[in-house]
Order: sequence, then structure tokens, then C-alpha cells
Amino acid sequence: MSISRPLSAAPGNGINAKPAEVIAGSTWRRLSLLLAITWAAWIWYLSSQSALPIPLLFPLQDKLMHLVAYGILGFLLMGSRQWTAPSFPTAGWLGVCAVCGLYGVVDEFHQSFVPGRDADVFDVCADVSGALLGTWLLVMLQRGLARRLR
Repeated sequence: MSISRPLSAAPGNGINAKPAEVIAGSTWRRLSLLLAITWAAWIWYLSSQSALPIPLLFPLQDKLMHLVAYGILGFLLMGSRQWTAPSFPTAGWLGVCAVCGLYGVVDEFHQSFVPGRDADVFDVCADVSGALLGTWLLVMLQRGLARRLR
């Protein structure tokens, strides 16, 4: 059993850096965190609108939109975490999903005060499901990258 070190702590985060070191480096984590905060602000802005200019095309479309929005948020938040090869620790992705779920609860509470909007527990379920899918996607991409670099 080998002990792995954080890729961001690997030497050569500059010109001679391996692709995994660049992706897991502190620059990537900072960018991912900045994008996650920006995305969360966008979600908040959309939640503040009385109506969204999106036509209803099929039943449960709003749940799919929640799933996608929080999937992106989970992906970006997971990217902002320091990870070690070959995988993310379970506590890492569970923590990201918990943060996304808490943000979903706060956002639904916020929506309850917006005219024309209401809070829905099933929206929070879609939020958490999306966060799980987003973190899972990043874990799978990272594992694929780690396999290719071996």
C-alpha cells in the first residue's frame, strides 16, 4: 500500500508540471471556488425573480433545472477541494453535498419571500441529487485522469 501525497504539493506546479498537478493545483482550486461562488450568486439571483422567462416544456422541468444547477455547483465546489491521488476522500464529497444541500434549504427559504415563488421540499431533494451527481462526475473524471497518467 503506497501513501499518496496531495498533488497540489507536488513539485513542478510551473512549466514542468504534469497535467494532474496543474488540475489539482492551488490555481485550479481557487478558480473553481471563485466560479462556485459566482454560480451560487447566479442561483440566488434567479431565485429572487418572481418568474423565469423559460417556457414549461414538460412536467417536472423545474426539478431538472434544480438538478443541473446544483450539479454544476457541486462540481465546482468539489473542484475547489484539495484531493489526493487516486481518489477523493468520502468526507470530501459528502461535505460538498451537505454544503450544497444547506444552500438549497436557505435558497428555498429565501424563495418563500419572493412574490410568485414558494418553497418546495422536492426542490431541495433535486438540489442534493444534483450536487451528488456533480461531485460524482468530478470524481469519475479525476479517476480517469489518474489512470491515464499511470
